[in-house]
Amino acid sequence: MRVQFLGKDPESSDTNSPTLFATDRQDRTSYLVQGWRVTDSEALAGVGEIPAHETIVEIPVEIIDMAIKHRQEQGGVS
Repeated sequence: MRVQFLGKDPESSDTNSPTLFATDRQDRTSYLVQGWRVTDSEALAGVGEIPAHETIVEIPVEIIDMAIKHRQEQGGVS
């Protein structure tokens, strides 16, 4: 699977994070997201059990906006 860099949060003070990438998967549209690992126990309790092979990351709404814009540019549903 190859990825295409779409952008990073311009407000982030962290190096290269959060960041959004599009994939070239043929079976579905998907994105890779680099974000801040969530360690807040109250937030994690609200999410529920997380499988060992997964994690929860926090991203700003601007990253979601980037995904919507990319999807629209690719002819996807708005």
